[in-house]
Amino acid sequence: KTDFINFISDQEWKSIEPVSSWFGPSSFLMSSMSALFQLSMWIRHCHGYLTENLGIPVWGSYAVFALATLFSGLILGLVSEAPETEWL
Repeated sequence: KTDFINFISDQEWKSIEPVSSWFGPSSFLMSSMSALFQLSMWIRHCHGYLTENLGIPVWGSYAVFALATLFSGLILGLVSEAPETEWL
């Protein structure tokens, strides 16, 4: 507590460089990190729902997420390649 009060009263904060806009809270990078953390919490919630409420074993929940990952990769791959193919 004393160090913090001295930091403010001695104006040591003026010697610290501000955070780069790239690492600011509203930057694309930090927004993406926030979205990933929110996704991980949603996945954790879904895992809990599958195992606790529906009674699916843990390995079954992992299998559901593995299949969802494979399916979403397939869809993203097809969508990303569709503009590059020539439809004759």
